[in-house]
Amino acid sequence: MLKDLVFTLSGLRAAYAAGISAGAVMAETYGRLRAVADPGIFIHLMDEAEAVAIARSLGPYQPDLQLWGVPFAVKDNIDVAGMPTTAACPAFAYSARHDAFVVARLRAAGAIPIGKTNLDQFATGLVGVRSPYAVPRNATDPDLVPGGSSSGSAVAVGQGIVAFSLGTDTAGSGRVPAAFNNIVGLKPTLGALSATGVVPACRTLDTISVFARTVADAHTVFRVAAAEDLADPYSKPVRAGAMPAPLPCAHIGVPDAASLVFFGDDAQKASFAQVVARLKAGGARTSEIDFSPFYAVARMLYDGAWVAERHAVIEDLLASTPGAVHPVTRAIISKATSLSATDAFRGFYRLEGLKRACAPALASVDMLCVPTIPTFYTCADLANDPVTPNSNLGTYTNFVNLLDLAAIAVPTPLRMDGRPGSVTLIGRAGRDGELAAQAQRIQSWTTSREEAIPAEPEPGGDEIALAVCGAHMSGLPLNHELTGRGGRFLRAARSAPVYGFYALAGGPPVRPGLVRLVDGQGTRVGLEIWSLPKAAFGDFMAGIPAPLGIGTMELEDGSFVKGFLCETAGLTGSRDVSAFGDWRAFLASLS
Repeated sequence: MLKDLVFTLSGLRAAYAAGISAGAVMAETYGRLRAVADPGIFIHLMDEAEAVAIARSLGPYQPDLQLWGVPFAVKDNIDVAGMPTTAACPAFAYSARHDAFVVARLRAAGAIPIGKTNLDQFATGLVGVRSPYAVPRNATDPDLVPGGSSSGSAVAVGQGIVAFSLGTDTAGSGRVPAAFNNIVGLKPTLGALSATGVVPACRTLDTISVFARTVADAHTVFRVAAAEDLADPYSKPVRAGAMPAPLPCAHIGVPDAASLVFFGDDAQKASFAQVVARLKAGGARTSEIDFSPFYAVARMLYDGAWVAERHAVIEDLLASTPGAVHPVTRAIISKATSLSATDAFRGFYRLEGLKRACAPALASVDMLCVPTIPTFYTCADLANDPVTPNSNLGTYTNFVNLLDLAAIAVPTPLRMDGRPGSVTLIGRAGRDGELAAQAQRIQSWTTSREEAIPAEPEPGGDEIALAVCGAHMSGLPLNHELTGRGGRFLRAARSAPVYGFYALAGGPPVRPGLVRLVDGQGTRVGLEIWSLPKAAFGDFMAGIPAPLGIGTMELEDGSFVKGFLCETAGLTGSRDVSAFGDWRAFLASLS
């Protein structure tokens, strides 16, 4: 029975509820590792007997602990108490006395770390082969590179050995390996996951990332791990709320034809085109965007002063024992010695200018959708050229952290040649839940292993439900006033048939007015129910212009919710659009 158990959170919870012991699951974990027989996955592995004993010590199943009895792996630049941290450099190794902040939170939720995984040394690379240890074998095709830098973490999940793993992501190390191994890679908003206990690559740009088989699992782990850490000066109080429902009419930006880069890989080109077509068929609106400024940002990561951040980590090692550093890694990081403080400030100035250039595109859409990788590379390709393939793999990833964006890589249907498909959704900081909801919808196209987190249709204790019927709906001009305040889409709904629906005079944007009719003989109007954090509700209310206000609205099912209502005095010069029954239908009639 255990051999058929899919290591997902829901699969493990069901097994535990059925009476399977945590010790048996842990023994199965090690059995799977032996069956895979890949010595490159782990740099350090907990002794099996110790791991089984820890699992048994958990006692009876505790379903209130979200990660109870869940085995996971940790990239070997993240501390686990009692295990060595090497960053894939034996000369750098030290024994960690304490768990990294994130590891401690996962343990408190019941998860069990079984070992430390291989990586591109000092998290410098996107290929997974820049390590003094054996190269992990790609979980989908051993001829392919595993992707990096979080190679071992991605392969451990791709092979079904653990339910989830931790990586890190500076240039794409939490997304590129996900694409290579047909799994999910969640790169959170910078600062959402504490970096205490993490060997930095670029301290100002790093984040711990999460690999899992499903979006649902990745988002759950993210929520457990996320918390402000006052010991980490880069930690932020990012809201890691429940996953919203996917936006019903998301506006998604995609690279225009001139910006798409596949290095001659027609199968990858066709795969991405199919994803975009399916997004449109599902109700999304897409806009093509010139990615030139994003690519200009990406080039700064390794050609600019941020290389000096990597140098700051291993400066003493390079000075004392340069031969301990992988030759490709050494060549990349040593470029920092030719840079000056003046170069650093010039880089900061240029980045701010490019952020301004990227801002209009980011503000015009709900999220971006890009190929996770432009093409695939084999281990033989890297043996022939250790630099160019690595650079190419960062095409759609290198700019994300420099622009302080969130992202999630998600599997898509297999390419025409059978290799895995993958796209990455990218959004503004704090929009992790919205990205995960759309990613979950995408993953549901591809595989029966998708286990969805149902959107929570009611607001949480610190939220207020709000019905909107016009420009604040998803994909419309004022939706950012909700999402920018942490708003979460709950569900579509309709009002009770007691309202008149009007297009008010003035604008732009043209605004609707919903008025309860005295005789109660009105129409059902299409609504979206959102939740807003209570702390943000007052600020939102302050921006609502007359004749609109927030009142109590009756829904079709007889329940009531706060929502936009209009004073009857504001109907002067308005147009009755009740016959349309939906604001988008009315807008469509105008065009």
